[in-house]
Amino acid sequence: MTLQTALSGLLGAQTGLNTVSNDLANASTTAFKTQTALFKDVYPADANNVPGIGTATEAISSDFTQGDLLATGNPLDAAIQGNGYFVIDNAGTQQYTRDGAFQLNASGTMTTSTGTKLLGYPETTSGSLGSTLAPITINTGSVSANATSTLGLTIDLNSGDAVIPTTTAFSAANSASYDESTSVVAYDSLGNANRVGVYFVQNPSATAGALPTWTVYAQPQDTGGTAIGTPQPLTTLQFSSSGVLTSGSPATLNVDWNNGAANSAISFNFTGTTLGAQTFAVAGITNDGYAPGAYSGTTIATDGAVQSTYTNGQIVNAGVLGLANFINQEGLTPVSGNIFAASQSSGQPVLNTPGTGLAGTLSGGNLEQSNASTSALLVSLIQYQQAYQANTSVIQTEQQDSQRLVQI
Repeated sequence: MTLQTALSGLLGAQTGLNTVSNDLANASTTAFKTQTALFKDVYPADANNVPGIGTATEAISSDFTQGDLLATGNPLDAAIQGNGYFVIDNAGTQQYTRDGAFQLNASGTMTTSTGTKLLGYPETTSGSLGSTLAPITINTGSVSANATSTLGLTIDLNSGDAVIPTTTAFSAANSASYDESTSVVAYDSLGNANRVGVYFVQNPSATAGALPTWTVYAQPQDTGGTAIGTPQPLTTLQFSSSGVLTSGSPATLNVDWNNGAANSAISFNFTGTTLGAQTFAVAGITNDGYAPGAYSGTTIATDGAVQSTYTNGQIVNAGVLGLANFINQEGLTPVSGNIFAASQSSGQPVLNTPGTGLAGTLSGGNLEQSNASTSALLVSLIQYQQAYQANTSVIQTEQQDSQRLVQI
C-alpha cells in the first residue's frame, strides 16, 4: 500500500512539474494564460478513520487574469483591455484567443500570426456593418479617383466692400470688377486637381436702405492654371438684415474639363455664409472629391474599428472586430497555439463589438503579455522537485524492505 501511495505522489509531482515547466516555457508567449495542477487525496472505498492512499490529479486550472500590455509599434497589433476573446476561424471551426498579433495575408485578409483568419463584422457597400461574423479583408491596392460633385464653401463677406456698378462688366482679369475672390480645388473623374476661381461682386441695392445682393462668378481652370471657357455667373446670394444667408445656395456649376475626363456638375453649397462688418475670409471648405491613392496602412481603434488609410488622405472602414465572452471561461478547452475552444462547461459565446455589453476595449499597437510570474513558478518548480524526490525515496525504501522480506 505504501508503494502505491508513493507512486501516486510521484505521478502527481510529475504532473505538477509538467504544468510548471509549460508555464515557464511560455513566459514570453503573447497572452499566454498560466495553468495550475489541482490535486485531490484518495481514500479506500467504504473506509472510515483510515489513512489516505495517495493523490490524484483532479483538474488543470487556467488563470485568466489579464497580462501587462507591451507596446509594439505595429498598428495591426491589438490587446484586449478587459473581458473577451478574439474570434478566429481555425480550419472551419470557430475558436478564440487573446493573442492580438495580427497580420495581412496575400489577399489582404486579417489573420493571426499562424495564418488563421480573424473574424468580425465587415462593412457593407452601404456603409453599415454586417450582422454575421466573417473575415475582415483590407484593400491593399489603390483607391480610384472620385470626381467632385459637392463643394461646401462657407464665406464671411464684408458688408463694407465697395458696391460694383452694374455698368462694370465682370472680368477675372479686372480686380475692379469684383470685391473678393478665392479658389477651390475640383477633382475630375481622372483625379486631376483642377481649380475653380470664385469671385464675389456686391451689387447695388434694389431699393434705398435694402441690403445689396452678391453675385458669385466661377471660372474653371485646368491643372496648369489656364482658364477653361468663360466665367459663369454661378448664383446670387441674398441675406437677412442680420447677415444670415437666405437664398442662393446650392448652385450648380457645369464644367467640360476638355482633358478626357467626364464632364462635371458641381453643386456649390454656401450654407453658413454670413454678411457683416467683418474681414473677408474663407471660413470652411468641404470637398467630396479626391485623387487616386495607394494603400498606406491599417489601424485598429479602441472600439474595434479597422480603418485603412491611403496616400490621398482617404480613410476606409473595413469593419469592426468581434469579441466573445463566456459564462464560465474556466470551462474553455485549451487548444495548441494559444487558442481556446468552447465546451459544454464554458457555454456558448456571447458576441459583441469592443466596448459594448461585457466586452472590453482594444488597445491598438499593443500586445498582451503572458501572465506567468517567473519567480512564483520557480518556487513551485522547487516544491514539485522536492515532492518528486521525496516520493522516489519512499519507493526506494519500500523496495529495500521488500528485498529483505524475500531474503528472510
